[in-house]
Amino acid sequence: MGKQMTEMLKGTLEGIVLAILATRPAYGYEITTRLRDQGFADIAEGTVYALLVRIEQRGLVDVEKVPSEKGPPRKVYSLNAVGTRELEEFWRTWSFLAERIEQLHQEGN
Repeated sequence: MGKQMTEMLKGTLEGIVLAILATRPAYGYEITTRLRDQGFADIAEGTVYALLVRIEQRGLVDVEKVPSEKGPPRKVYSLNAVGTRELEEFWRTWSFLAERIEQLHQEGN
């Protein structure tokens, strides 16, 4: 992934993870796998786990510890009402920016 892509992704990764959690609860490795399945192959697991800690601290998700067949219990994250509102704001902001960027792109051609 190029430097520009990495920088853009830093600003949007929280919203992307919230969007993933809006579809169903998941634990950290599942989220990383879904990101990779969506083409975000270079995202490090540690980046996702650090982000999950931040969104948990901000009260955007509910966390449930679920027993694991292998090792310690897993923390399963689910989007709560505060997180849903944050995701809605993310999509409004994304739409605004995407429209303006596309407009600039069209004007440049």
